[in-house]
Amino acid sequence: MAGHSHWSNIAVKKAIIDKKRGKLWSKLARAIIVAARAGGDPKINLKLRCAIDAAKAVSLPKDNIERAIKTGTGELKADALEETLYEGYGPHGVAVLCEILTDNRHRTAAEVRKIFELNGGQLGTTGCVAYLFDRKGLFIIPASQTTEDQLMELALEAGADDVRQNGESLEVTCDPGSFQAVSEVITLAGIKADVAQVSRIPKATVDLDADTGRTVLKLMEALDDHDDVQNVSANFNIPNEAMAEINAD
Repeated sequence: MAGHSHWSNIAVKKAIIDKKRGKLWSKLARAIIVAARAGGDPKINLKLRCAIDAAKAVSLPKDNIERAIKTGTGELKADALEETLYEGYGPHGVAVLCEILTDNRHRTAAEVRKIFELNGGQLGTTGCVAYLFDRKGLFIIPASQTTEDQLMELALEAGADDVRQNGESLEVTCDPGSFQAVSEVITLAGIKADVAQVSRIPKATVDLDADTGRTVLKLMEALDDHDDVQNVSANFNIPNEAMAEINAD
């Protein structure tokens, strides 16, 4: 996919093998809580449906999902969570967006700023890099499950914008409003996506070599590991040869 970094692939692999399963589940439950504020019926509330699907993909227990929905709709009490977006710059001029859910904006801002500074980056001002990204539905599917032509026929008819192969994965993008329709078509075809989410896709990317890639990935991983950071997006691309060198470390 033009303008899409390897971070989504890296992030999903991290999620699959992440030993900190409790932290991952906590983030997903938070996303469900916030989505459910707009209504607890996932058939009507697309954001809630996406949050639930993401939770099920990593085996968040049904009881946890139901409790999070009830918390979001007000049936259960919990600390108020606020959604916000932090923008900044990583090493080598890479633009970084952090989607945040927090019950204390000032604490989180200070902690995220520190993560940027410790990893060669800088937290920026509102609007400094958001314009470099488009909000899109994103599906990442193992190429072993289907062919690019077959997937393209299914996805484009359902409203997808593009289908492209990226290494061993097929990537589908769509307008957020078409996300549910594309998701249903893919599921009905028996295809399982490693990633199915509404994401921020860079309009253009900065190519990194193995050395610079390591420094940027270190920042991305540190941000992703923070409890209040729900998603991290960036406009870098690491070519396959450089990624192989990094993975060999």
